[in-house]
Amino acid sequence: MTKPYLSIELLTQQFPDGAGGTLTVFENSTFGVEQGEFVCILGHSGCGKSTLMNVLAGLAERTSGAVIMDGEQISGPSLDRGVVFQNYSLLPWLSALKNVMFGVAARHPDWSKAEVQAHSEKYLAMVGLDGDAIHRKPSQLSGGMRQRVSIARAFANHPKLLLLDEPFGALDALTRGTIQDELLKIWNGTNQTVFMITHDIDEAILLADRILLMTNGPFARVAEAVEITIPRPRRREEIIDHPNYYAIRNHLVHFLGSRSNELAGQSGGGTVHTPETIRIDRTGNDPLESDDDPTHPAQLRAVNE
Repeated sequence: MTKPYLSIELLTQQFPDGAGGTLTVFENSTFGVEQGEFVCILGHSGCGKSTLMNVLAGLAERTSGAVIMDGEQISGPSLDRGVVFQNYSLLPWLSALKNVMFGVAARHPDWSKAEVQAHSEKYLAMVGLDGDAIHRKPSQLSGGMRQRVSIARAFANHPKLLLLDEPFGALDALTRGTIQDELLKIWNGTNQTVFMITHDIDEAILLADRILLMTNGPFARVAEAVEITIPRPRRREEIIDHPNYYAIRNHLVHFLGSRSNELAGQSGGGTVHTPETIRIDRTGNDPLESDDDPTHPAQLRAVNE
């Protein structure tokens, strides 16, 4: 059986609990992400989403298990993995353009300065930044503009894996929607693999190919992988009219509202925790689905049934 492009295998992360014991954030977690796939992960605060992201980025050392990308085990930070944080993380003494150029120059040391600048300007333009704005320092930019620079910087380096840690959490609703659209445009043009943390269910449905659902911690795990059966391209004002939208959304809300806590538990010992694949499709004539009661979510069907 062929392994996925990004393979998380028996991943366990533990920390000292401050009282002489050990806190297990997640244990024996196993799942995969295919090349070019856009995956979002949802879960309550404290379930280990950011810890998992730091392990994938090479910013934290795992307790045990393996993370394999493109056939090689991840160890430490790399230009093959780009990260966009919620707090922008720009170099404050450099302009927006030079923030992007800094990474591009490291990625392509054989390029001339003109080539690096042209490439950087191209990606800034792709997120809607050009003209005088690209020569301003981060302190002279709005929050939305700073996050556009962060996204441009990450994509401009052509990482094999792009990691997004709640990148729109600090933005107002209008700016958030605009940058989500810009993110989708760039992703559609590059076909890069994206792994994104979010707390926003509607954002996840709009952006993702699959949504991973985590149980509450400690001993959290990825319990389900929900396929988004709404075709691309997606527009936020149109997807709510798709027959699968509310069925998927209701399932996600139900999981986060109750099942994430019900499925949480103690150590499973040597149990391998792999997520159940869930596919919800109300576009066909499925006798298991109830159209008489719109408040009742559709019967779930595992894709492997």
